[in-house]
Amino acid sequence: MPKVKNWQINRDMDYPYEDSRPDKQIAYIFDTNKCIECQTCTIACKTTWTSGKGQEQIFWNNVETKPYGGYPQAWDVKLLDKLKAQRWKGDSYEGKTVFENVPFGDQVEGHRPEEDDYAHPNLGEDEITGTVEGGQYFTGIHHQWMFYLARICNHCTYPACLAACPRKAIYKRDEDGIVLVDQSRCRGYQECVKACPYKKVFYNAMTRTSEKCIGCYPRVEKGLQPRCVESCIGKIRLQGWLSKPGEARADNPIDQLVHIKKVALPLYPQYGTEPNVYYIPPVHVPRKFLEQMFGPSVETAIENYMAAKDDKEALAAMLMFGNTPQIITKCKHEDSHAVGFNDKGEEVVRVPLTEPFIVRRHYDEKFKSFRLNTA
Repeated sequence: MPKVKNWQINRDMDYPYEDSRPDKQIAYIFDTNKCIECQTCTIACKTTWTSGKGQEQIFWNNVETKPYGGYPQAWDVKLLDKLKAQRWKGDSYEGKTVFENVPFGDQVEGHRPEEDDYAHPNLGEDEITGTVEGGQYFTGIHHQWMFYLARICNHCTYPACLAACPRKAIYKRDEDGIVLVDQSRCRGYQECVKACPYKKVFYNAMTRTSEKCIGCYPRVEKGLQPRCVESCIGKIRLQGWLSKPGEARADNPIDQLVHIKKVALPLYPQYGTEPNVYYIPPVHVPRKFLEQMFGPSVETAIENYMAAKDDKEALAAMLMFGNTPQIITKCKHEDSHAVGFNDKGEEVVRVPLTEPFIVRRHYDEKFKSFRLNTA
């Protein structure tokens, strides 16, 4: 089996095909600290792409509550159990990936969810890790936690779905790195469903073919961010282009947060697919739990995230979230603003580095009335 270089696990690994990175790689960053699970992204995706027959259980985008939620049910826990020990030495992964821990007769380690696993998309929603004494939420510190995890297809550099497809119906576009299913070739064997570690390939029983997130490529081709990114009211999402390892540009907001500041991390990098959706970890969650999800660089990511208010380069990149429907390929900071540009070099967004703060007088001369402080 060929060897490929996976920068997220800092070593070469087995993969069924030769290394072939695309000219441009679509990438996303999600800030888990800002997500309120309003599901606006889910509805935007659902109404745009998966509202047809046979797509009732298909959610290319979903938001689940960790640690107990998951769609399909226990999608991550079942695979983590199959991979056994997942050891890291520094930033190098010493365990086996889904391409190296392969049962006889398969191309990729995986599991096919049961029908009931798709029956409860809101399983575990808003459930915290334990109970809280009455009134403790208001009167003292408690140690229970949960957080929201927004998920889409990762458009992986080394897609497991592509590796497992016996029909070669799945391909990765060289022009943008988006992974697609050629439904004229697909025969519904569901090997891709079994292989995808993130369970973001779905089987449509009506068409008898597999379906997955298409990265909103009709929008991306026009320089517009995908529907889930544009519709996010919490401004937790940013889509752009990730440079190849060793070629990061400081003025590219995706590179700035992923490669340079290392604020945003991949989800379950030990799977070995080199996913291209990156997460800013939640600051209030136990580090051991986060290290299993996002790898050994969690502490550094959180420290740099908390320090971003004093780092104008990082702050400028973070202010690009949710402020324009256009794809931002370059950003910079000026004295008081962060400025974003599209691939034509045109300015598309300008955001103040510090939000204006206005204090209203206690007594309003115009209306001859007092304003009371109710805080």
